[in-house]
Amino acid sequence: MDFNFLMNDVVNTARKEMVDAGYQELKTAEEVEKLFNEKGSILVMINSVCGCAGGIARPVASYMKNYEKKPDHFVTVFAGQDREATEKARTYFTGYPPSSPSFALLKDGQIQTMVERHEIEGHEPIEVAQKLEKIFDTYL
Repeated sequence: MDFNFLMNDVVNTARKEMVDAGYQELKTAEEVEKLFNEKGSILVMINSVCGCAGGIARPVASYMKNYEKKPDHFVTVFAGQDREATEKARTYFTGYPPSSPSFALLKDGQIQTMVERHEIEGHEPIEVAQKLEKIFDTYL
């Protein structure tokens, strides 16, 4: 059995879910730096291949595109896949340890808050969505 093929299929499916939901993939450190240094608000979904990403975080990310308050940009970096982009994004998440999946809200290049893995894993999607709704209501 070709495990690389299977893993590539899982990764490609996870990427497609985010793109289909309307998120812009940032695959390089340069793409991250360019966008994160612009004025405005950005929701970053740190994607991964774990079960809580597929069962909770990605569906919530998709749902948040329909919430009444929206950041200027919805983007995603893929932990474990686009390493340089993910590492660069994490340099903006001051005060937060690496966590995937997770969500980060930035405004004018500054971290406002995060929803970390421990706030996603083991929780119902509606709980995570409600947490993000409160964050959007507070910061946007």
